[in-house]
Amino acid sequence: MRDLSGIVKAYDIRGVVGEQLDVDVVRDFGAAFARLVGGPAIVIGHDMRDSSPGLAAAFAEGVTKQGVDVISIGLASTDMLYFASGKLDLPGAMFTASHNPAKYNGIKLCRAGAAPVGQDTGLTQIREDAEQGVADAEGVAPGTLSERDMLTEYAAYLRELVDLRTIRPLKVVVDAGNGMGGHTVPVVFDGLPIDVVPMYFELDGNFPNHEANPLDPKNIVDLQAKVREVGADAGLAFDGDADRCFVVDERGEPVSPSAITALVASRELAKDPGGTIIHNLITSRAVPEIVRENGGTPVRTRVGHSFIKQEMATTGAIFGGEHSAHYYFRDFWRADTGMLAAMHVLAALGEQDGALSALTADYERYAASGEINSTVADQAGRLAAIKAEFGAREGVELDELDGLTVSLPDGSWFNLRASNTEPLLRLNVEAADAASVAALSDEVLAIVRA
Repeated sequence: MRDLSGIVKAYDIRGVVGEQLDVDVVRDFGAAFARLVGGPAIVIGHDMRDSSPGLAAAFAEGVTKQGVDVISIGLASTDMLYFASGKLDLPGAMFTASHNPAKYNGIKLCRAGAAPVGQDTGLTQIREDAEQGVADAEGVAPGTLSERDMLTEYAAYLRELVDLRTIRPLKVVVDAGNGMGGHTVPVVFDGLPIDVVPMYFELDGNFPNHEANPLDPKNIVDLQAKVREVGADAGLAFDGDADRCFVVDERGEPVSPSAITALVASRELAKDPGGTIIHNLITSRAVPEIVRENGGTPVRTRVGHSFIKQEMATTGAIFGGEHSAHYYFRDFWRADTGMLAAMHVLAALGEQDGALSALTADYERYAASGEINSTVADQAGRLAAIKAEFGAREGVELDELDGLTVSLPDGSWFNLRASNTEPLLRLNVEAADAASVAALSDEVLAIVRA
């Protein structure tokens, strides 16, 4: 029997093509998913990686042999697949490894209406079935395979949610990282008062220019330089499957995902006063402050899209944001879409005359460290040492919702979490200014790395 535990992650399936992931395994994943969700059909999309079309076809074969139809939408961003799942009210499968290197591929699965499938909501069952191999269904006619282009409908739907037709003209540099943003951006922004300066729009799953992970500062250097060179109003960087978007201002300076969360939350609350906004525990404390100032109710969650989506469903939240530049919208089936967040930023910018740096300054209230990783053999032991050290101090509050969050009397705080997949502890620090962030980071790391 196969052991697929190494590639079935908490929220998706991901592995090295040809070694961990091949057409035989993927065919069984397709059959197992069809058995889990049933008919009448499953919608499938894929990114631009060389291996994606073949793997998507194998998955479709597994589905149809269970008597379930397949609707293929072909090349797609992950949020376009979520759109198709929501619009058609069908389960979906997206073939992508997001920002991972070219040798990887993977599958993101959802139920009808873009509802997430994770380890606790079906992924464990899919893994167990695929490990044993799934026999073709007996006594039922094979499902059919049809194709449907959803790109135009996807673009039209987003443009209904955020109307950019009447904003002032903007020049925007977009770095697609040779990923799916190069496929979706031209259609979404077509005919709008936005002069798009394209970078790396050629679809190439080998990522010849830089890794398609805009959260790593080295991957936005080209974007920052181009924004300054052409005098753009803003810059956008998408990851490989274009579900995350990172923003830089007219100076080429990064705008934190927490500031984007606060900005979009303010706009959504203006449309839906008194609404609930979800934020994970690593986003800036400015986010709940600004949500309250705008009459909304902030709700804090663990890190991870399954927690965000579940909390959105439970609370009826209108919007949610994460420090990793994932943005979730009730009006987008509670799924994440970086494109819609980017459109909100451009709308906010284009509806007034000031620069993006001035606009976002209102949402950037504190200094932050970003994520600092430490390789630690005894993660639990180091966490316990931090808890003992800071827990003994007067006025310090401890919270173990996700890892350990320590709040100090001066308003500074940090979160220390263990990685689920590597021997790492991840540290995030926020304080009033950069010097305070550095001092607190050094104090915590001295204990973590002792």
